[in-house]
Amino acid sequence: MLGPEFSVSPGALGPRRAGGTRLGRVEPVYGTVIQAARLVWRLQGLKFTVTGVENLPVTGGAVIAVNHTSYFDFTFAGLPAYQQGRGRKVRFMAKKEVFDHKIGGPLMRKLRHIEVDRASGADSFAAACAALKAGELVGVYPEATISRSFEIKGFKSGAARMAIAADVPIVPHIIWGAQRVWTKGHPRNMRRPKVPISIAVGEPIYPTLPPAELTELLHHRMQHLLEKVQDAYGPHPKGEFWVPHRLGGGAPTLAEANRMDMEEAAQKAAKRAAERPGEAPA
Repeated sequence: MLGPEFSVSPGALGPRRAGGTRLGRVEPVYGTVIQAARLVWRLQGLKFTVTGVENLPVTGGAVIAVNHTSYFDFTFAGLPAYQQGRGRKVRFMAKKEVFDHKIGGPLMRKLRHIEVDRASGADSFAAACAALKAGELVGVYPEATISRSFEIKGFKSGAARMAIAADVPIVPHIIWGAQRVWTKGHPRNMRRPKVPISIAVGEPIYPTLPPAELTELLHHRMQHLLEKVQDAYGPHPKGEFWVPHRLGGGAPTLAEANRMDMEEAAQKAAKRAAERPGEAPA
């Protein structure tokens, strides 16, 4: 029993213990976190539809590229790897502030996630590439921040550059519905949301192009996959905050959301400058 209700594409689970197959190593802390998350989801009444698990490589490293609409995307993005049944874990890249937290930091390190420090980007990149070369699945958000429009924003090139440097594929992941639970600019709906959440895994993209072209291809694939997931998701009520403007919802357009992001970034920069007057802007 998987806990909350799941609908899985044919063949998604694959063999759990084929002859000679080496499963992921046992990690008690990560395993405990997974089980705790499943319990929370069950209590919340979340219903998951997961498709394309067969697109995840069964061995070797891969960049897991995830769209970003919710504060819980990283918890849901690990479900396809869990359902693959080989004990593989996703090591997410997360900003330094998360690792600096007195409770969250030690837990993130035990889960072997990867710290991203803007002041030391090369070290973060090197750590991610080392994990990929060691056969890990490394999760990244090419959009960098949550999309207020719930559309696919412009991509940073980090996912493509890591894939090229480590010579591993990029595996697109689309999550839809998580923004109904908790997203930027809206109150949390944690008690009993009972919302459906769709997770789709796209076909691997191999690093045969330069970074800019590979990033563009990834963006195109994820946009196509997002629209496919949205079409299958069910009704998108007009005017609802979580529904994109393109589908008649109350979310801002991509252009409006980008303007809001720039204004927020400017406010944060001004606040940092006021708090640290002698420090050069980042």
